[in-house]
Amino acid sequence: MTGSRILIVDDEAPARERLKTLLADIQDACPFSLIAEASDGQAALDVLIAEQADILLLDVQMPGMTGIELAQHIASLEMDVRPSIVFVTAYDEYAVQAFEVHAMDYLLKPVRAARLQEAITRIQLFRQQATFDQQQEQLQSALRGLPKQRQNFSVLEKNRVLLIPVRDVLFLKAEQKYVTIQTRDRAYLTEESLVSIESELGEIFVRVHRNALVARELIIGVERATLISDVATADKTENERGAESWQVILRGTSERLPISRRQWPTIKNLVR
Repeated sequence: MTGSRILIVDDEAPARERLKTLLADIQDACPFSLIAEASDGQAALDVLIAEQADILLLDVQMPGMTGIELAQHIASLEMDVRPSIVFVTAYDEYAVQAFEVHAMDYLLKPVRAARLQEAITRIQLFRQQATFDQQQEQLQSALRGLPKQRQNFSVLEKNRVLLIPVRDVLFLKAEQKYVTIQTRDRAYLTEESLVSIESELGEIFVRVHRNALVARELIIGVERATLISDVATADKTENERGAESWQVILRGTSERLPISRRQWPTIKNLVR
């Protein structure tokens, strides 16, 4: 059996050390090479962009970005070979139930050598027999039913995956084939659609226009953009005349985004 390339991801150094000790104990039964260890999701993504990993031993509870969210980002990345994920958890019962699938597994802390060997052996056998599409389907099936709302956007930039905290985003604007993610510091580009982002994060972002979502909590008011002649608006309702000439004001940016007629009632209610 070919040795597996393993990446350990856990924010606690003692937990990483225990996994390395257990792996050393079972190496004869489960040949492997430890390619790296990471203490957070960003570091793990950096490794996965640079190195091919077969198995990811991933802690579920981590500050900043949970293991579940990291798995969701991995599922969305363009990768020649995706790692099979073994989740490691201390108490999350929903994770224990959700991850009981053949291509993925879960381990309860404190991890036992026999249980770790069982998980790795199962994955090694599966990876030998399954096609890439079958492996990807197993990853997706394990993620179904889990909390969908992420804490970070992930974008690929200069061969590195960058994580942008959702809480730092002022607005998202569709421009040609990309969506711009705007923070106070700079803009990022993603190929995600506004529709999918709105569907997932509609409690955080509200649509102001067909091409733009803004952070609800950052809306501090609206202002009139340009005056529209009475002739041009004579046959329109008051709401239509007002909606066409208003822009949303956001805390943290001087940029003003237009409010469409369709979204005007929603935004008007938010600033009352």
